[in-house]
Amino acid sequence: QVQLVESGGGLVQAGDSLTLSCAASGRYTAGWFRQAPTMGWFRQAPGKERAFVATISSTGSNTAYADSVKGRVTISRDNAKNTVYLQMNSLKPEDTAVYYCAAFIGTELTTTPRDYNYWGQGTQVTVYS
Repeated sequence: QVQLVESGGGLVQAGDSLTLSCAASGRYTAGWFRQAPTMGWFRQAPGKERAFVATISSTGSNTAYADSVKGRVTISRDNAKNTVYLQMNSLKPEDTAVYYCAAFIGTELTTTPRDYNYWGQGTQVTVYS
């Protein structure tokens, strides 16, 4: 099995920055150094469906972002540490949500939540104006 643990969330003022981390562990991750899975970040605000934020390919060479965060958010990964990051700048109140990381045991990028095989428990990000 794979466990994903997010960290780095918090309460911040509009315009501030945050970096979220997602650490993967478990027996399956032993092979990730050679062929790491696609990783994604999603978020879910109260009363709304889980929404795509960003995704990164196995080697980190390809990324994709939701239009709502493009230009403000950067996804990156360190496969040696089995960790993926989400750097968020110029935060807005509408960025308030629980942020989840997820792993897709495949090589292509995907923005669809149901494609992802493993999910973390989420970390709360609250942005006040």
